[in-house]
Amino acid sequence: MPSERTRRLAADDHAYLWHPFTQMEEYRDEPPLVVESADGCWLIDSDGRRYLDGVSSLWANVHGHRHPRLDDAVIEQLGLVAHSTLLGMSNVPAIELARRLVELTPQGLTRVFYAENGASAVEIALKMAFQYWQQKGCQERTQFVRLENGYHGDTLGAVSVGGIDRFHTVYDPLLFPTHAAPSPYCYRCPLARTYPECGLACAEALGSILEEKGDQIAAVVVEAGVQAAAGIITAPSGYLRTVGDLCDRHGVLLVVDEVATGFGRTGRMFACEEEGISPDLMVLGKGITGGYLPLSAVLATEEVYNAFLGSYESFRTFFHGHTYTGNPLCCAVALANLDVFEEEETISRLGPKIERLALHMERLRELPHVGDVRQRGFMVGIELVSDRKTKSPYPPGEKVGFRVAQIAREKGVAIRPLGDVVVLMPPLAISDEELELLSDVVFDCICQVTEGQG
Repeated sequence: MPSERTRRLAADDHAYLWHPFTQMEEYRDEPPLVVESADGCWLIDSDGRRYLDGVSSLWANVHGHRHPRLDDAVIEQLGLVAHSTLLGMSNVPAIELARRLVELTPQGLTRVFYAENGASAVEIALKMAFQYWQQKGCQERTQFVRLENGYHGDTLGAVSVGGIDRFHTVYDPLLFPTHAAPSPYCYRCPLARTYPECGLACAEALGSILEEKGDQIAAVVVEAGVQAAAGIITAPSGYLRTVGDLCDRHGVLLVVDEVATGFGRTGRMFACEEEGISPDLMVLGKGITGGYLPLSAVLATEEVYNAFLGSYESFRTFFHGHTYTGNPLCCAVALANLDVFEEEETISRLGPKIERLALHMERLRELPHVGDVRQRGFMVGIELVSDRKTKSPYPPGEKVGFRVAQIAREKGVAIRPLGDVVVLMPPLAISDEELELLSDVVFDCICQVTEGQG
């Protein structure tokens, strides 16, 4: 039974808050989970109940909540300065973090431009790509190629290069036109082909767009091997490398979105590393601060950066920036996050956990209403279907994924599905025991919802 305080908080939540990606008509009929504190991989509500954080507080938390190293970095920076502008001046953490990011990311990326979230960073990358070509004298290069099922955030530019109808269709009149290439969605191949016999036909289709329209294209925008918000759609081996080669062949910029995949999520620091990709523009976010504070970044090559250099009166400046761009508090905790990666050998210790997670997922593949289990590192999507043979989805009104998450919460596990794809993306710091608990609860909840089993 919730305490009087929790009931008051719940009433105020329903009375005053508007939650993202939430149908508020239905939300107000359910008691909210009101998080008050956290410990390691656990969230603690206002009545002291504990919930395993199965999605890293929306894919951002890396080393667990209340990590002493990260807490201390915030406190230490607060004793110096919480914020100062990056417009026309600089600050120590922003400088030091920029150097560290250049050292960590693929070779060739040399310049760092900060923002506060992934969508804003994607917006920056689009504007950089557009202005780059304008200042190179290629005024005809104004268009972008995107992928179906792509998701890059919720600003209008990011939505324009996205491709998830349920999120984006309502805004169509506000968006700029783009060229859509097929999604590398092997389970539901848009080209009705089968991997690997297909020969990466989806990439060939993107190549055809560049062959026909290449001299009009500013950039190709892709997520780094995993279309996360579409349901953890994992691109087949070689896809990202092929896209990079096509962009090189046609002289088109490549923008790689590593907001969800970066900082260890796929088992490497960055997903680009797996196929040796070095994009022209790389977008980072989420795990950059270990999940503590809002920060994102765009890394650019020297070639892109140099196109913006000139005299004051040439007006080649990149006219973009936010009040909190390069906020020193955010940059300080991001630096501590990178220190923890090194000190705790996070990436090298992740391999056995990824294998253990894969073993836990194997038994899910045998369930009659699990159509597909997709895993890339610590990113898992479990696609639930009404008919496994035909791959028929459930009617939206049945809210199958939502019900799985609802029952999981009752069992002390916090997850959030994408439609009827159950997503698991725990903090990289999760223990073997916690990983087993997460997997067991999700297995039981899927059985309970789809087969009526306890």
